[in-house]
Amino acid sequence: MDDRPRNPQTETIAPQTASKMPRARRGRGLSWKLLILTLLFISVSAVLIYVPSIANFRLTWLSDRLAMADTASVVLAAADTVDIPRDIQDQLLAAVGATAIAIRNGSVSRLITTDDMPHEVDRTVDLRMMEPVADIFDAFETLLAPDERMLRVIGNSRNSGSVELVITDTPLRDAMLSYSARILWLAVLISVILSGLLFLSVGRMFVQPMRRLSQNMVAFSEAPDDTSRVITPSGRGDEIGVAEEHLASMQHDLQTTLREQRHLADLGLAVSKINHDLRNMLASAQLFSDRLGSLPDPTVQRFAPKLIGALDRAISYCQNTLAYGRAREAPPERRLLALDRLVDDVADVLGLVGHPTIAFENAVPEGLEVDADPDQLFRILVNLGRNAVQALESDPSPAIIRRLTISAERHNGDAVIRVDDTGPGVPEAARANLFRAFQGTVRPGGTGLGLAIAAELARAHGGSVTLIDKAGPGAGFRIVIPYRRDTNGRQRAG
Repeated sequence: MDDRPRNPQTETIAPQTASKMPRARRGRGLSWKLLILTLLFISVSAVLIYVPSIANFRLTWLSDRLAMADTASVVLAAADTVDIPRDIQDQLLAAVGATAIAIRNGSVSRLITTDDMPHEVDRTVDLRMMEPVADIFDAFETLLAPDERMLRVIGNSRNSGSVELVITDTPLRDAMLSYSARILWLAVLISVILSGLLFLSVGRMFVQPMRRLSQNMVAFSEAPDDTSRVITPSGRGDEIGVAEEHLASMQHDLQTTLREQRHLADLGLAVSKINHDLRNMLASAQLFSDRLGSLPDPTVQRFAPKLIGALDRAISYCQNTLAYGRAREAPPERRLLALDRLVDDVADVLGLVGHPTIAFENAVPEGLEVDADPDQLFRILVNLGRNAVQALESDPSPAIIRRLTISAERHNGDAVIRVDDTGPGVPEAARANLFRAFQGTVRPGGTGLGLAIAAELARAHGGSVTLIDKAGPGAGFRIVIPYRRDTNGRQRAG
């Protein structure tokens, strides 16, 4: 069986991190998406421009034919009483491109046709009325018509009359197709030029900085502890510049956090190793203490049980630490305790009984009971008491009064314990992180774990450890251990 100490935290970081690492995405980048969207939007714009322009081109083409027919009406008006020769009529119709022209002016009507029989009209177009939506549909109907159609076109004349002509739509369709081809080539040219300019400008302003951000994130995620992979802000004043500055700040914070976690993981592994070996040494010491307990010397008989109790607590704590793989406290096993006797044990462990320079006072009322885990409450008082002893011993001057007092009272059914000393007190700078591990120490060489452990154990009981402001010198801590309560909120003793 392998009983080597392990650190579950360091063993599970790697697989968890690997499972949460984002996979590299494959596909079109922002540049290609931007180019495709630009071409799409310009194409949509070209279509929106083309639709009304092709309808306007049709109306213009028909209006030009009516204008030519209206010009012919001048000739017809001049030859009002003379029959126009057939060859002149044919030339006039050929110039207009129509098969028949009708001039109406009041009661006078003239008709010029290439045939004796009138043509059958498929569609009538009245240019005297403007209907934009209908004109657009008519334009596409003409453009997409499969067969030749005859159109009757009506418009106003300059002679206060009207002009009508019958014309085939084949030349109109050919002209519209030619116009559409020119519009298409022009739209393609404009799209290419605008897309290129927009692609280059937007790519330089936005896509390249975003690519730099994403590449930096990927590179940083591969080696977050490499300080050279922290992004250097470009100094831009826009949103991208703000994102770069915040990303750099987060990367610095993440590196600091990773260093602290790595340090704590190494510390946890070291503690596990120390606990493993310490447990073996304490077990050996326990065997020797058992032998000492069998000696008849009165002094040995007085101190042996306390030594054995201290070793039992130490071994139990080491076993709990190794069982959990880290310093996580077990739930308290609460019992009714005689607090004054527990305080006497604390004084013995701290060496306060008969101390040459520190006066100790057990001010706990005799018979005061506390509902708590005996080992955990003992550790709370030992940690607070040891901090007080170290503070009192920090100044060797013989004129200084050194006194440590542990008192207690009942308040609303809860046990309130105070640990007071006449030492130098707690500096203001240390109060913010006083109960945080590795941060609350003010003594050179201290770890800051004593107060953090005491606060954690008190919270496990539903209580608290707080620093109290004193009128006199020294530091004072207030420990609250509430009685357990039943489901109705009533206090119960056991």
